[in-house]
Amino acid sequence: MKIAVFATKPYDRRFLDEANRRPGHQLTYFEPRLDLSTAPLAKGFDAVCVFVNDRLDTATLKALAGDGVRAVALRCAGYNNVDLRAAEALGLTVIRVPAYSPEAVAEFTIALLLSLERSIPRAWARVRENNFALEGLIGRNLSGRTVGVVGTGRIGALVARSMLLGFGCRVLAYDVVQDPELVEIGVRYVDRDELLRGSEIITLHCPLTPETRHIIDARALDLAPSGVTVINTSRGALIDTPALIAALKSGKVAGVALDVYEQEGDLFFEDLSNEIVQDDVFQRLLTFPNVLITGHQAFLTQEALTAIAETTLAGLSEIDAGRTPANRVSSDSLRPAA
Repeated sequence: MKIAVFATKPYDRRFLDEANRRPGHQLTYFEPRLDLSTAPLAKGFDAVCVFVNDRLDTATLKALAGDGVRAVALRCAGYNNVDLRAAEALGLTVIRVPAYSPEAVAEFTIALLLSLERSIPRAWARVRENNFALEGLIGRNLSGRTVGVVGTGRIGALVARSMLLGFGCRVLAYDVVQDPELVEIGVRYVDRDELLRGSEIITLHCPLTPETRHIIDARALDLAPSGVTVINTSRGALIDTPALIAALKSGKVAGVALDVYEQEGDLFFEDLSNEIVQDDVFQRLLTFPNVLITGHQAFLTQEALTAIAETTLAGLSEIDAGRTPANRVSSDSLRPAA
């Protein structure tokens, strides 16, 4: 199968090439992201392989289908950047990587939380300048605090379990489907408002759907207790960023750790260190000393990249053989998960 791989970085190529030794697909790598303007690059290919910030709207999918593309492979779990109904109408099979390494994202979530609560980035920067003063570095224990986990799929369940059993936290959870194993160990499922009111730490682990977009907005932040900490390693648009900034300014929110951002498509995965970033909302976030932001790297482990490459190519091999892959995603998936 001839596959056009878009939005690639050196690490993508390394792990895809390694995983492709057995299937033997023809992989052609393109640095640009896929959208309507770059879709002609896929002419003559059987499939395109894309990432989180590629844009596969109706117009782009029509252009791909018109040029002979018959499959779209998402090397990620999320699919909110694909018009699934349009893909089905055009006869395009869409696959994703539903569970590449939930441990990678769960562990990074906890790392962000610990770094934020214990001011580790600020302490590291001070020591680099031979400043060993401890003033301004007073943190908060996790033990005994209440953590609200929004979305208890594979990643959220790992975070909930770690917070409860590893750190001695009380854990509230919100999801349309309850995990009986979490209930058995003491996680308490509640409705959204009760979770917001009762959580000192809120961590987001749900997909982006119309129902979950801006699940953390001004109303949600008003319901949360004063001094709440917000963590998001899922999708940027789960948070209404201007509302979050207002809550940071008022002191209602004590800390924020983000690995994703609603408008990250214009920023993340690129080196912009020699440019002036035009996103004023993002720049405002960076001015807060109690905000920690990373550039969508929670997935970035050797284990996760290996699983992503292997699952992606295995799914494309199934399509090439005329079979329906287990990791196919359809418009039936367009339902709220939290």
